[in-house]
Amino acid sequence: MPKKFRNVTILLPAMDETYSLRETVDTIVGTCETKDLCEFIFLLCDRTTKDSRQVAEELIEEYGGQIPMCIHEQRLPFVGGAIREGISLARGSHVVMMSSDLETDPNVIQEFIKQGKKYPSRIITASRWRSGGGFVHYNKVKLICNLIFERSIGLFYFTGLTDLTYAYRMFPTDLMKSIAWEELKHPFFLETALKPLRLGVRFIEVPGRWVARTEGVSQNTFLANFRYFRTAWHNRFLKRKQILKK
Repeated sequence: MPKKFRNVTILLPAMDETYSLRETVDTIVGTCETKDLCEFIFLLCDRTTKDSRQVAEELIEEYGGQIPMCIHEQRLPFVGGAIREGISLARGSHVVMMSSDLETDPNVIQEFIKQGKKYPSRIITASRWRSGGGFVHYNKVKLICNLIFERSIGLFYFTGLTDLTYAYRMFPTDLMKSIAWEELKHPFFLETALKPLRLGVRFIEVPGRWVARTEGVSQNTFLANFRYFRTAWHNRFLKRKQILKK
């Protein structure tokens, strides 16, 4: 685990995002100190649209001389596979998992970095359920289901964390590289909370507002969320040696 925060790698998977991808990067660069940003890695695949790919290339051209930016063509399938590959490439002392569609507010990154400098060995995670966070244009049925799930899994894991499923966190990079990840689809986001919890890693929650995307199509269906229960059950009974890479 790092003894201090040095800088952070930002992972940005992109499928069909254009203006939201640009606003995400523009906001992070505009609100954070350059020295705190190690690099941006755009995680693209064969389904990434031409327009989204063009925006990533334009951002590299615009900011590349100031902050290292690159495109990585993912090999593992699905969004979890993309993030896993991004983690393996990260060079910063810390690494951020977020989205490119503004469902994860890029203004929160500066708070991640602030907390990471104070507590470099902890995971800094955004919570939609903390005061100051919240949901905008979120389906009411899904909202109730999310609340029930969060509270249930919290009890199952004996944790007071309020938002285990939100895909918005900053991790110590060495920790993430030491874990044997298993999920490839959206349950990977839950796995990134559960495996560190089982290892005794401490978390700090900061408020984060979720806002429904205004471009592109979500790759996560409502029924797919029920796979999270399998992930929660599976990880609850793993031994330490099963969680860490050999």
